[in-house]
Amino acid sequence: MSFQQSSLIPAHAGVGLKPQHFQQILSQTAPSSEQSVQWFEIHAENYMGAGGLMHHYLEQIRARYPLSIHGVGLSLGSLDLPCDKHLKALKELIERYQPGLVSEHVSWSKYHDVALNDLLPVPYTSESMETFCNNIDKTQNVLNRQILIENPSSYFMLKESDFSEVEFINMLAKRSGCKLLLDVNNVFVSASNHGFDASNYIKTVDSSLVEEIHLAGHSVQQLLSGEVRIDDHGSQVCQQVWELYEQTIEQVGKKPTLIEWDSDIPSWQTLSEQAQMANLKLAGVTNQEREQCNG
Repeated sequence: MSFQQSSLIPAHAGVGLKPQHFQQILSQTAPSSEQSVQWFEIHAENYMGAGGLMHHYLEQIRARYPLSIHGVGLSLGSLDLPCDKHLKALKELIERYQPGLVSEHVSWSKYHDVALNDLLPVPYTSESMETFCNNIDKTQNVLNRQILIENPSSYFMLKESDFSEVEFINMLAKRSGCKLLLDVNNVFVSASNHGFDASNYIKTVDSSLVEEIHLAGHSVQQLLSGEVRIDDHGSQVCQQVWELYEQTIEQVGKKPTLIEWDSDIPSWQTLSEQAQMANLKLAGVTNQEREQCNG
């Protein structure tokens, strides 16, 4: 089945759109290819109201920049099909702003009428595969859009799984007809927490399925059981994740790359610098070349 396509997201860096930066974004000159930030991503659930200041600013920014929409509430891993009311609101948002990409998570967050404020893990089993395929099928048909699904960050392993995570998401995308949003920070966090090889995970991802990349900062916490990395989107991208990102773009090619920063929101300058770092990686500029240019 073919789905409706909208304006494309460029294979450059974008950032998550935050109210703290609305005025500064709109005060800039007309967007150009030299700007560090060339597109924006919003969380769908923050814009499901009909009006207000959020839409007032988003309409102006969308008129100048490409946009992607990233959802957190469809609960694609739940046994129940996605909520009709939620899908309707998401479809209206998509039709209003015509995003280039629409994405969700490999997780669940709803049980019957109870919605949980978290992205919870699923066992990677054949049963889970069927559930996800059914839910993605309904979502894509209602939206008339192909969606992307994002690999999770994880903090414990489920014994019931029949597949590795990367095997599961590859198979799920192929069977459901969706594509992948590859979160490199999530790969690094999960690999660090569970002791698997992040580099091998990236090599195993089907590169033909990847349409978007996420980068973010994470925190490190010391527990009685040892060190745990938490995907909190509250700091700069660390060096190990930048290195894994370099491998990723060698493996899958240049893709739209989002800098996620959702807590302890930084200045626009700091966020732009992170985006510019991603652009340099996408352009293939090495550390030595950067030092020569800066010198």
